[in-house]
Amino acid sequence: MRYRKLGSTGLDVSVIGLGTWQFGGEWGHDFSQPEVDAILDEAAEQGINLIDTAECYGDHLSERLIGDYLARRDRSRWIVATKFGHRFHSFMSRTDDFSIDGMRLQLEASLRALRVEAIDIYQFHSGPDGSFRNEALWRALEEYKRAGKIRHLGISILGKGSEAQARDARAVGAEVLQVIYNRLDRRPEQLYFPHAQRDRLGILARVPLASGLLSGAYARGAAFPAGDYRSTVDPAKLQLDLEQVERLRESEVPPGVPMAQWALSWCLENPAVSAVIPGCKNPAQVRSNAAAG
Repeated sequence: MRYRKLGSTGLDVSVIGLGTWQFGGEWGHDFSQPEVDAILDEAAEQGINLIDTAECYGDHLSERLIGDYLARRDRSRWIVATKFGHRFHSFMSRTDDFSIDGMRLQLEASLRALRVEAIDIYQFHSGPDGSFRNEALWRALEEYKRAGKIRHLGISILGKGSEAQARDARAVGAEVLQVIYNRLDRRPEQLYFPHAQRDRLGILARVPLASGLLSGAYARGAAFPAGDYRSTVDPAKLQLDLEQVERLRESEVPPGVPMAQWALSWCLENPAVSAVIPGCKNPAQVRSNAAAG
C-alpha cells in the first residue's frame, strides 16, 4: 500500500481508503457486525488506514458498526473521517441541519457512536453555500478543535458542485476537500483541484467507481432492486453511463486489468488526489480495491 500526505494535515493516508455508506443499509444489504468486522480486518491487513463515514449513513448506523469494531481493535492505526449536516429519517430521506446546535448534537452523537475521544477529520456534509458561509458555525467548529474533539476540518462538497466552497475552504479553517471524482466525472480537475493545490488541501475522491458502474460488473440494461440507492438514479442517465463504461472498457482499460483497479488507479494518477474512498461489500472487494494502491 502506498501513502500520501493529506494536504497540510500531516496525516499519512493510504491511497485506498474505505467508504462506508453501504453500512447504513441503503445499498441493498443490511450489514451485520461480523460482516463489518471482516471487511475492516481485511482493510487493515491490506494496509488501509482511512475510514470515511457519515452521520446519515443510517441514523449513525454506519458509525456504530465502525465504533463497535474500533472498541475491540487498535484505534490508533485508523484515521477516522465523518460528517455533519443531515438528519436521517428513512431510506434516502434526510433533512438538512447545519445550525450550530444541530452540529453540536451531531458531533456528540458521532463521538458516542464511533466510541472515540476525537474525530480525525470532521466534514461539512454536502451543504449549500448559504450554510457554508455561516461564519459562526466555523467558529464553533474551531472551538471543538481547541477542545480536542476534532483534529482537522474538511468539506464534503455536494454532488452538483460548489467551486466557492473549494475556493474558500482554507479561509474557514478546512484542510480537506471530499469530492466526487471518477473517469465519468472529471469536473473537479477544473473546479476544485486548482484551489486545493494552491491552498495545500487534501483531496478525498469519493464515488471513484461511479457507484459501482466502473467496477465492470454491470452491462447496459442493468437495473437495481428497491432498497439499493442506485434504483433511485434517473434510468436514462444510468444507461448513458453504462454505455460510456463499455466504451471505456474497450478503449482505455488494458487487457487483463480488472476494471475496478484501473478506475481507482486512474483517479490516483492525478497528483492532487490524496486518496480514493471506494465502498465495498465484502473482504474480496477490499482486496481488489487495495491492489490498486
